[in-house]
Amino acid sequence: MRKATLIGRLAVGAAALTAVVTVAPTSTAATSDTPPPGQNCWATHYGYIPPGAYTASGELFDNNADTAATSLSRSPQLPFGTKVKVTNVANGRSLVVRVNDRGTFGWTPSVPKCLDLTDGAYSRLGGVLDPDSGHIVVKEEIVM
Repeated sequence: MRKATLIGRLAVGAAALTAVVTVAPTSTAATSDTPPPGQNCWATHYGYIPPGAYTASGELFDNNADTAATSLSRSPQLPFGTKVKVTNVANGRSLVVRVNDRGTFGWTPSVPKCLDLTDGAYSRLGGVLDPDSGHIVVKEEIVM
């Protein structure tokens, strides 16, 4: 009797899971979670990261390097090592950063965040760390 009960419960669970997967919406990452090409977006900065922390690529984190994190929800992902020219729309300053990390943030039309820069890169682009202005509006261009 116990074996039959267990099999019955497994069958009900499998049926419920199949129903959820069947009616779940398909991913819209390619259209709603990626900045449209050529559109301005927001760059923020990491802020405090404890010494000895590592990036998602396995590198030791350097908050003064010209590196950045991109969103996990970005589709297609920017591979580690991709170089991106970032230009501050407000002052015209630009620099090339290398992607070596992933962030949990996502791009949305209301919060068009595309990059999380190190504090050093953010400052070199003209972002103000103290008091923190939150973000700078940038244009990004993949260069390699």
